[in-house]
This record gives sequence, structure tokens and C-alpha cells, in this order.
Amino acid sequence: MIRRRPRPRSLLTALLAGLVSLLAALTLSAPAAHAASLTEVTGFGANPSNLRMYVYRPDSAPARPAVLVAVHYCTGSGPAFYSGTEFASLADRYGFLVIYPSVTRSGGCFDVSSPQALKRGGGSDPVGIMSMVTYAEQHYGADPDRVYVAGASSGAMMTNVLLGDYPDVFKAGAAFMGVPFGCFATTDGSSWNTACANGTVTKTPQQWGDLARGAYPGYSGPRPRMQLWHGTDDNTLRYPNFGEEIKQWTNVLGVSQTPAFTDHPQSAWTRTRYGGTGTQAPVEAISLQGVGHALPTTGMAARAISFFGLDSATTPPPTDPPTDPPTTPAGACRVTYTTSTWNTGLTAAVTVTNTGTAPVDGWALTFTLPAGQTITSGWNAQYAPASGTVTARNAPYNATLAPGASATLGFQATHTGDASAPTAFSLNGAACAAQQL
Repeated sequence: MIRRRPRPRSLLTALLAGLVSLLAALTLSAPAAHAASLTEVTGFGANPSNLRMYVYRPDSAPARPAVLVAVHYCTGSGPAFYSGTEFASLADRYGFLVIYPSVTRSGGCFDVSSPQALKRGGGSDPVGIMSMVTYAEQHYGADPDRVYVAGASSGAMMTNVLLGDYPDVFKAGAAFMGVPFGCFATTDGSSWNTACANGTVTKTPQQWGDLARGAYPGYSGPRPRMQLWHGTDDNTLRYPNFGEEIKQWTNVLGVSQTPAFTDHPQSAWTRTRYGGTGTQAPVEAISLQGVGHALPTTGMAARAISFFGLDSATTPPPTDPPTDPPTTPAGACRVTYTTSTWNTGLTAAVTVTNTGTAPVDGWALTFTLPAGQTITSGWNAQYAPASGTVTARNAPYNATLAPGASATLGFQATHTGDASAPTAFSLNGAACAAQQL
């Protein structure tokens, strides 16, 4: 796993000694500063594996901040992940709270392999991390509807585990160099699974999905979105795990394994999005050509924050959707509607295409859900109401549809037996041709 070199204490001591007199003088003449700092919290609740909890609450945090759980690598610690990543500086910029769990067992790896860790409420590290989230909600006023997790290596594996164990708590995760939920499972008390680490554990998407869903049997609510990062030259948790993670989370979220969007943000990067084309697609995967086990690097944390929607550039304003329809009329339109169903839940992927000759500047897609269907979460549009005749209104970044252009959106919903598709769609009041796949 990643190893970070600690700062030399002798150098730090010398620097501090040389600054003492200057700081004393400045204190006499300047007003006191109140900069945020990393704080350890003790007695935060159930903690079966003796984790330590560190919190960074930026001065910019509002009364009800979002929460990011930032999970360190093997041999690391919460304070090392705080100082060695950009999450704290991003928290300063955007005002969210960061929790840094810290392992105390030998080796510093999180438990992602025991039967206890792979079951909701089963014990071990996930229970301690959940206690930290609950503590933050109770003592820092954190928003329970905006809880996210990101981790590197062992922390990336824990990110997968937490999204499987607690899909009702975490809204999204970002895993830098991880493995699928359940891939590292062992039954002999060992915390290391060589076959998984070497990338030789392969399963079908359905098998991987069933593993993650099995952590919380009977749960049919919305599932958290997932962002995945992996280098092709990773010799610690080898690259085939990246493809297995994609198989797992596209299945869990009920979206196609065929990318809806592919681009290259940097020359050695290949980014694919599944179930949507926007910044907050259900699954986003970034493959890094020629990169080893050394993530995240500069700028990657910011992309994770953008995927979560915690940056002001991609977070829609917290207001109700407008009640008036867009003023620009729609031309001809076509809607493709695909569903993936299970038990009492479904995921719908919707593509709306402007087949007219004039651009559509602002759109509202209206359709009627069959009785018993209720939307629980959605992406790339604002949905209201959650059942009956629903209107999906554009997000700020996909408001304009040029002639021939499409917007991809979607949602998760519960159903009481009828998981069929709506029978008709209209765009800005004009009926669309519809196709169900």
C-alpha cells in the first residue's frame, strides 16, 4: 500500500524554535486568528475495533455542513491523510466537514475482509466509522442527507464496503485504487486476500451486485453513486480490479455496462460514465495509463468533490424547481426509456433528443408514472412531484439541446408491483416519439 515519509522532527523543531520570538511579537500587535485545525474526538460511540476519530471543521462551514469521510491507506493514519491530501483545503473552499478515521491495529489497514465488516451493523471498522458520522450529525449539526466517503488503497476498499453496508447513509463514494465489495473477504482470520489483490477474482456483474446487496438484505431504497480511479501499472491492487468494480456498481445501480460517455480529461486518462453523461452520473470510472499505486495525485480530490456535488460549480441552488415552464418552445423530440428492476425497486435511464431544427433553451420533460411507482432519487434533472405526473427539469449544465443533441437523465424509484414504463412523454408541452428498450 502507499507509504508516506513523515516530516523530520528535528527540522520541524528547529523551525519552530526559530519562530518563537517572532510569533510572540506578532501576538502583541495583531488580532488573534481563529484558523481551523484537525481535532481528535474521543468517546464518539460504538467502536469495536478501537479506531480513532479526527475531524476538520473549516471556518467556512455553515450551520448544517455536508460530511466527507476521508479514509487512509495501509500504514497511514487520519492525520497523515489530512496533511497528505487536498480534502481539507477543498473543505476550506466549499465549507464541508471532513472526518478522518484512523486505524490503531498493526499495519494500519482497515478491515475489509472479515464477515463482521461485510455486513451492516456486523461489527469491526464500519461500525466505528458509522459512529463517527452519527457523532458529527449530533455534535456538529452535519446534514444526514449529504454524507460522502472517499479513500485510497485500503481506504478505497473501505469506501466500497461502506457503500455496500450503509447505502441509506452515504450518497456517493470515490475509490482511489480499490477492489469490489466482498473481493477481499476471508474466513481464516487473515486480513489479506492475495487472489483479489492480484486481480484474479472475477465474477459476473450480477454476482458482484448480489454481494454488495447482501450486506443489507431487504433494502430497496436508493443506492449511492460511485466514482472509481485506478492506474494500469498498479502492482499492489492490480488493474483488473478496476473492471470488476465497474461491473459491480453498474449492476448495483441498475445501469448499462456500456459507457454513455467517454472522454480524456488528460492525455493518459480515459474517463467513462455509466447511466448518464453529466458530472454526477451514477458511475464514473477514470483509468490512468502508466500510473502505479500512488493515488490520489494533485487535482484528483477536486474531481471527487465535483462528482459528489460539493463544489459550488456543480451544485444546483437549494431551491424548489420552477413552477413555470421554459419559455422557449420545443421542436420535435424523441425519448428512449430503459428500466432495470428488482424486488420493489427500479432504475430508469432516459434519453431525450431534440429532433427539430431549432435549439431548445431550457426544457421540461413530463410523463406519468404507473400507480405505485415513487421516485426516491435522480440525476441530471430536477424531478417533481415524486409520483403521478412527473416533470423532469433540466440541470444548469444541460439546459440547451442543439438540433440533434440529446440529454441523458435518470432516477431510482420504488414500486408496488407495476414496474412498467410511462406510456407517453412531452417536452415543453409537445408530444415526443417514445421507445422503450
